[in-house]
Amino acid sequence: MAYVNSSRAASLGLADRIAALFKGMTEAMERRRVYNRTLRELRALSTRELADLGIHRSMITRVAMEAAYGK
Repeated sequence: MAYVNSSRAASLGLADRIAALFKGMTEAMERRRVYNRTLRELRALSTRELADLGIHRSMITRVAMEAAYGK
């Protein structure tokens, strides 16, 4: 005999949805800050310093993206 259990999540109230929206926006802004800071710091390095880190100048954007978003 098969049983099906289904539970329905309680619908969120307006205040909960607004709080979740602001939380998501705050997290997105923080990730963007990390991206911009990493990009700025890597661009400030010389080609020699980047080579010591194993990074080519063409990789800076990708490295900053991975630092901020983990992609």
